[in-house]
Amino acid sequence: MNLNQTTETFGSDDQSWLGSEHGTQATETIVLDTSTFTPATHYPDGFFKSGIPLGMITSGGKYGPYAAGASDGRETLVGFLYAAVGAPTVNTVDPAGALFTHGKVREARLPVAVDAAGKTDLAGAIRFV
Repeated sequence: MNLNQTTETFGSDDQSWLGSEHGTQATETIVLDTSTFTPATHYPDGFFKSGIPLGMITSGGKYGPYAAGASDGRETLVGFLYAAVGAPTVNTVDPAGALFTHGKVREARLPVAVDAAGKTDLAGAIRFV
């Protein structure tokens, strides 16, 4: 058992993609499937960036990056990573995060673009501005 105090820091969280405070008080706790993310795209600085579009993997219920061409459930956009999450050093560790599913999103400020199909998936829940 390690009782030493540890400190973890990562870059400031850029939540400028949030269009309003609406919906931020009702995020859902989720688990990210690290093996489905691309380090250079999704966590180049050692943390998963807030605003990453996410889909739920049907087997296991974990979440990975939305990908229209996927066939594991991630082809349906279900929300966005609400706050930055430290990335593990190995892709077999899956950290917890918060899922933003309702509110306004500034599309141009997302760290990863969302296509038309993804916007349709969230119609009525997310308003893109």
